[in-house]
Amino acid sequence: MEKEPITSAGLEVLKEELIFSKEKKRPQIVAAISEARSHGDLKENAEYHAAKEEQSHNEGRIAQINDTIARANVIDITKMSNDGKVIFGSTVDLENLDTGEKISYKIVGKDEADLQKKLIFFQSPIGRGLIGKNKNDLVEIKTPVGTKNFEIKDVNYV
Repeated sequence: MEKEPITSAGLEVLKEELIFSKEKKRPQIVAAISEARSHGDLKENAEYHAAKEEQSHNEGRIAQINDTIARANVIDITKMSNDGKVIFGSTVDLENLDTGEKISYKIVGKDEADLQKKLIFFQSPIGRGLIGKNKNDLVEIKTPVGTKNFEIKDVNYV
């Protein structure tokens, strides 16, 4: 069983999702199934089949979260000394040398990644291209949409 790196904040979010799925969502689904059963014939009962499908998705997600938590290797970056190196959990301030755009990314685990929140998976092309680099380095990263050139402006361990 391979360990899954995760930040302490990411682990807390997963635990909250697990509690919600078990204590709130599961009873709601059971109630919906009971309600649909009371309508009679189950063969042609769309509400029943939809509720059963939702139950299956919820139980699958609960199992997935439990597995991730069991394999979690929690990395608390705030306890490490910042030597300017990009590592798992660090926040990296970049400047796109092609467009001049400034952007910040936090390098996180698979279950935490959310590009909308600027949280990138450490094994994504950008994540792999940044890990191990240092502040002020120039980085060329091959992405699915082409090569991008960045300068690492700052590295924070927050």
